[in-house]
Order: sequence, then structure tokens, then C-alpha cells
Amino acid sequence: MIPLRSPDLDAVVAPHGARLAHLSAPDRHGRRGEVVLGLSDAGYVVDRQFLGATVGRYANRIAGGSFVLDGRTHVLARNEPDATLHGGPAALDHAEWRADAVEQVPGGEAVTLHHTSPDGHNGFPGRLEIAVTYAVIGSDLAIDIHATTDAPTVVNLTNHAYFNLHGSGTVEDHEITVHADSYLPVDASLIPTGPPAGVADTPFDLRRPTRIGRHLRAAHPQLRVARGYDHCFVLGGGGPSGPPTDGLHTAAVVHEPTTGRTLTVLTDQPGLQFYSGNMLDGSTTLSDGRSVRQGDAFCLEPQHFPDSPNRDDFPSTVLRPGRTHRTRIVYRMGVRSQAAWD
Repeated sequence: MIPLRSPDLDAVVAPHGARLAHLSAPDRHGRRGEVVLGLSDAGYVVDRQFLGATVGRYANRIAGGSFVLDGRTHVLARNEPDATLHGGPAALDHAEWRADAVEQVPGGEAVTLHHTSPDGHNGFPGRLEIAVTYAVIGSDLAIDIHATTDAPTVVNLTNHAYFNLHGSGTVEDHEITVHADSYLPVDASLIPTGPPAGVADTPFDLRRPTRIGRHLRAAHPQLRVARGYDHCFVLGGGGPSGPPTDGLHTAAVVHEPTTGRTLTVLTDQPGLQFYSGNMLDGSTTLSDGRSVRQGDAFCLEPQHFPDSPNRDDFPSTVLRPGRTHRTRIVYRMGVRSQAAWD
């Protein structure tokens, strides 16, 4: 485990899966508390919920576990009946990453982890060289992911942290805002069924602060098929996101009223997967001995769209030799006063 500290945050990175294992942030009274779900070292080895992991080689789902690139069909290892999810079985989330020494950076500390995914692993073409840098700088946790290949391939990489800004219990009273005018409806296998659909007049209209639990049990067919939210939101609209910061835009803001903690997600990616922890079933035991169930955490995963390798109408995820795939995510912690909440 690799600790990282800034004046405002304490984080721990686990080399197994290049995972965010812990993140501690202050509440409105200055008391620090855990805001992500973390496991023991042994727990990460058997984890199947991707807690805190760097996921890929292709985050989210590829329909049918195959795609065509440059006229050649690539058949992937499946870890779902009808799809390859997050790169397939024993993917980046279960790789042992090589960690550099912790560096002092202005305002905090950083560490870079490296992994080589061999040509053909789980069916993906090309040898992929990946570097993930975690940096705690003031109240920001920044994650930078770079990848290069020696043969044409597809790449979609992100982080799969599970957040609970209260520290325990349900996240249904957290308020979420997602700056998106549209989202991708999915079928029973959680594969996009067509072009983006507008969020207006649906439970997916999160352009204003909305309790996560407000619509979870609504009779909307998309909530039924996913057992909650497990959908990619199309970024670039849905409200003011503020001025760009180093090429980033604000994708989402979450506020937990009891502690006052806030989480702002900034990214350079075109999509944001909002997952309401629907598959948490009590079988996962955290490092503090608690088990977690549906609704005990949420994920906000900046990424490209699911199944893009099979969709010419989605932004391309093809990476070719001589080019670099880049993903930047900033999880910015903050607080609101009681007066602001009232």
C-alpha cells in the first residue's frame, strides 16, 4: 500500500489493480473521514466489484465480446454472458502494477504505476504500455492515465472508485448533479441500444441537484433493466460547467448534507458512467469489517462510451502506434456550510 498526503487529503494506492484503496477528506467541522470503499490486501485479490481499480483495457462493455478493427475480427474473453466488461476476466484490475517512488509535488504527493498488457491478453490486439499517476494536491485527487501500443487496438481506461461521502450507510440522500443533456439507453445486457436519448422529463434529468434515491424505484424501464442507474451520460451540456481547467470540464457534483462534503468530478472524457452500486449484495467485506449492499456507494467513471468499437456513430476509441491515449480525472473534495445547505 502506498500512502499519499496533502494538507487536505489522505489517500492510499494499492499496486494490485492500481487501485484507490482509501481517501480521507474533512467534513464541514474539519473532521476527516473515509469517503471511498476500501478492502484489505487479501480482499483485492479476490474482488469482483472493481473497488477503486484502474479498469480496462476497455472500461465498460463490448457487446458479444468481439469487435472488428481494420477488417479483422477480434474475439475477447467474456466475463458476462453477452459482453466483455472492463477488459474481461483477470484484466487490469487484477494485474500487479510496478510503482515508482512517491514524489513530492507542489501542494502534495504523487506516485506513478506501470503495467504492460501483452499482445492478445483477453483477445485485445497489441502490447499496451500503461502508466497511471495518482496525485493528491490540496483538495484534489488527480488521476492521469497514459497508454501506448505497438499495434492498432481499442482503449478505454478509467477509475472505478466507489464513493460514500457520509462514510457509511446509504447514499440515497446524497444530492447529485450531472451536466448532461442526454444519456445512452441500454438493453438487458446493459449495451447501448441506439443513439443518445434526451434526459428531459425522465429520471435521468440530473441537471439540477437531485437525491440519488429519488428515482431509484421509479417504474422507468431503464431503471428496471439496470436495477438502478448504470448508464453513460453524454457530457458537454446540461448546465454551466464553469471555465475549462487544463482541458477539463465539470462532469458532476455530489453533495452529502449531513457532513457537508462535496465531490466534484472533472474530466476530459466524452462520457460519465453513473453507477448506483446496484450489484453490491452484501458479499463484499470492507477493510473495517463492514459488508456493503445495494445503495451503499456510487461510482462516477469518466470514460468513452460503452461498445464504441462496434459503433461507428460513437467517438472512436482506436489507438494506433505512435499515438498516446490520455485520460485525466480529477476528484475534487470540498465542503458546504450548514447555512449554505439550509
